[in-house]
Amino acid sequence: MSTQKTDPAEPGKKPLPFSARIIKIPADAPIEWLHRGAADIRAAPAASLTYGLALTLLSILVTYASWKLGTLALYLSMATGFMLIGPVLAIGLYSISQQIEKGQPPELGHCVRQGGSHLKDMLIFSFVLLIVFMLWARSATALHIFFPAAGDYELRDLALFLGIGTVIGAVFSAIVFTTSAFALPMIMDRKTDGITAVITSINAVLQNKKAMLLWGLVIVSLVAVGFLTFFLGFIVIMPLIGHATWHAYRSTVDASQWPEND
Repeated sequence: MSTQKTDPAEPGKKPLPFSARIIKIPADAPIEWLHRGAADIRAAPAASLTYGLALTLLSILVTYASWKLGTLALYLSMATGFMLIGPVLAIGLYSISQQIEKGQPPELGHCVRQGGSHLKDMLIFSFVLLIVFMLWARSATALHIFFPAAGDYELRDLALFLGIGTVIGAVFSAIVFTTSAFALPMIMDRKTDGITAVITSINAVLQNKKAMLLWGLVIVSLVAVGFLTFFLGFIVIMPLIGHATWHAYRSTVDASQWPEND
């Protein structure tokens, strides 16, 4: 089976591969990504923190709605679901990092325009993540049957409920993390389609398992800090993760075969 495809926009050009070239990175690469992400926040504090504040307010709204609507299982699924759709919400942060990289003054208006130019692919990607999120929410709600029926219960009585919920959540999170880790930065950076970006993301994660495992643990830890600080930490944590994700893409994926977006 062929591993290349012809770019429909340029029929006379050399066929493009189904995946961008993946660069092998050291296991501790995520630490460097965080340093670069922090440098981007310092370079564009107003744009970055404004974006972080907006995402923080949205996370508060999501959590409040889930808390008012239902059970502990639904609350946990909504919280996890917000982590799953985070890559889509961070598209503007990728744009800010790209502007800094090109020596341009970061502008939120440019982020909006750039996001709009990739609206079709982002909507398709968001729709796929939404389906995954709904399946996870439904699974988490179904898990309520394992919740102790008696009103007086101890922590050990929750072991089955929490254990099964953790496994299911880990499976959904792993799938979404693998497919989205580099897909949206590539869509924003290059004239490519969503399928190619997803395949590239999967290849990048599989070829750099140790670094990506550390990166996943870093993200989970930072999100936990955000919740422990009653969401205030998200004002800085969200931009930090978003900017670092851009640098993760730039150091792991060589997408030079695809033309840059205007």
